[in-house]
Amino acid sequence: MFALLASLLLSLRGCLQTRAALHAENLALRHQLLLLQRLSQDRRLRLQSCDRLLWVWLSIVWSNWRCALRIVEPETVIAWHRQGFRLYWKWKSRVRHGRPSMPGEIQNLIRNMSSANPCWGAPRIHGELQKLGINLAQATVAKGSPNNKVASIRQIGIITSLIHLLRRSAEAPETIIK
Repeated sequence: MFALLASLLLSLRGCLQTRAALHAENLALRHQLLLLQRLSQDRRLRLQSCDRLLWVWLSIVWSNWRCALRIVEPETVIAWHRQGFRLYWKWKSRVRHGRPSMPGEIQNLIRNMSSANPCWGAPRIHGELQKLGINLAQATVAKGSPNNKVASIRQIGIITSLIHLLRRSAEAPETIIK
């Protein structure tokens, strides 16, 4: 009597479920049957990565996946999902091999040169570094200098006028207008 009532309730549940949920449940049950067939051959359940991937995908797509799962515990599937998430972000944040970074001494030298000489741009600093025997590309020098922007003409004009004023005052201090 109990078996008849249970089968009646299960068939009623099948009528109320959506077609996609029935397909997902069918896929889950068939997959477990295939795993049990593999178990009879090896005497041990060996899950492959594609099996784990299927259950992780089912846990994302199908909300009622826990009721159809019989071979492993639902916590195991959640652990697989978390492991895949960790592996993805580990892969995403890996160190990429490419052009080596610029040494810290050269970076400091570029910063000091550009702060000491605000009128100098990357081409001038690049030329000075080449005179010192440091071979870098001009674009690398431009990336390394803190004032990456080109100084405006107004700033250059103010700086050059201040330099001329200081030179004149050093030559003849009495010619400065009070």
